[in-house]
Amino acid sequence: MYNVEKIVNWLRVKNHADLREYDYVDELTQMKAMKLLYYIQGTSLVVLKERLFPDDIVAWKYGPVVQSVHDMYAGKREIVGDITSQDIKDYETLNSNPKVAAVLNAVYSAFGNMSAADLVKQTHNESPWKTTQQSMVITDEKLKEYFKTIVTE
Repeated sequence: MYNVEKIVNWLRVKNHADLREYDYVDELTQMKAMKLLYYIQGTSLVVLKERLFPDDIVAWKYGPVVQSVHDMYAGKREIVGDITSQDIKDYETLNSNPKVAAVLNAVYSAFGNMSAADLVKQTHNESPWKTTQQSMVITDEKLKEYFKTIVTE
């Protein structure tokens, strides 16, 4: 299991590289990162049979949220900023585990080009968020049950 900040740093480094390479890529926002973390955790529960990070995912008005990440980037919209050597080290650490890298890259490939608004709409139509009372934790069981219907190993 990894610190959720490492996962966010992986997303930031990946997005930073895409921003430099492609004209059509938007900078990663806090809201988009939250939705990607939801997909990462759900995919990890099915593929790796465990959480990738210890933090709970909570059902908020605008979809799934990781409270600690929300707090870390409070008041910031775009979150890529300057990439530090620690950010790159976190990226490389996660990429050094082939199974973890496969989960991260699969989620990023599937959802990384979607806007935050599109991801909000999408998560609002998915059972883990729809069946969880607002401000309550989306359980691992709900994530596993839903993600096993959409994830192929």
